Amino acid sequence: MKRDYYEVLGVTKTATVEEIKKSYRKVAMQHHPDRNPGDKSAEEKFKEAAEAYEVLSDADKKSQYDRFGHNAFAGGRGRSYGGGGMNMDDIFSQFGDIFGEEGFGSFFGGSGRRSSSSRGTGTRGSNLRVKMKLNYEEIAKGASKTIKVKKYVRCSTCTGSGAKDKKSVQTCGTCGGSGQVRRVQNTFLGQMQTVTTCPTCNGEGTSITNKCTSCRGEGRVYGEETVSMDIPAGVSEGMQLSITGKGNMGERGGAPGDLLVVIEEETHPQLQREGLNVAYDLHISFPDAVFGTQIDVPTIDGRAKIKIPAGTQSGKIFRLKGKGFPQVHGYEKGDQLIHVNIWTPQQVSESEKGILEKLQQSANFEPKPEKSDKSFFDKVREMFS
Repeated sequence: MKRDYYEVLGVTKTATVEEIKKSYRKVAMQHHPDRNPGDKSAEEKFKEAAEAYEVLSDADKKSQYDRFGHNAFAGGRGRSYGGGGMNMDDIFSQFGDIFGEEGFGSFFGGSGRRSSSSRGTGTRGSNLRVKMKLNYEEIAKGASKTIKVKKYVRCSTCTGSGAKDKKSVQTCGTCGGSGQVRRVQNTFLGQMQTVTTCPTCNGEGTSITNKCTSCRGEGRVYGEETVSMDIPAGVSEGMQLSITGKGNMGERGGAPGDLLVVIEEETHPQLQREGLNVAYDLHISFPDAVFGTQIDVPTIDGRAKIKIPAGTQSGKIFRLKGKGFPQVHGYEKGDQLIHVNIWTPQQVSESEKGILEKLQQSANFEPKPEKSDKSFFDKVREMFS
């Protein structure tokens, strides 16, 4: 079971971006593989910290996490939203600058890890947000969906490099291909070494002398991709799911962004959702309320027959156990609540009027509520408890 992201980084929900960044660096340096060679536990904690930072450092992802926890990023194929499936190259590529700001490589004796695995390649693509409409049955059972997304995709001519050919890519003369520039400054404390992203190649380590004519050197073109996704059962209006790596392709081989799927519920013609429960208004005639009857009612996945006992009062609520929505990635399941309304005719014939006038004089038809009968407010409270 995943730990709470705030717990992983040792910060509160009110922490600023800088505080989150500072705490991540502290935790990551503590469990960095260069400091803990061969320690699998330290490596997992290092990845865990990267996952937490990936979410909490992004305002949009943090907002979704605060609302729905880890469930906010369920449903995407491949690795989970965050660092759960990231390898070391992913982590150093995305967050290496945090270590480089203070000479991380020199701190560990110039291990060269950044130069070999974390040097940025291109610019990471932006996230995309799409809306997904689901009906009640799809929400209750989960669904597999396929959608066409218009976005930036990898250029097929240059395979994302942005160069016309291999000869058009040269090692950056400023950083020598490392993507970093090291500077040594003399201070009253002695020499201080800092490592920053190369301003010439923006950390890529290479420069393009002849651009691809199809993408004009971006390594990507605007196109369309068919994306498949699995929607878990129990999602609700406004919930946001994520499919990692299915957003806009990055420039010049940069990693793609994520596809964020916002759930929208289609209105049901007869049912209404109330949390995990489903509500249905049932109208019956006065004779059916007196004599009792059996009626078919709609449910999320078809129809169900219910028995209306003789003498049923208007406002009575029947409960169909387990006929509601399931909890996302949980075991709880809601019910269907059927609210009985006795239909009163707006107009009656002369013969019907005569019958009703006779009934009106009968003492048996005078309202005599039992003390044990629940009030309207008690029924409403019970419905949503």
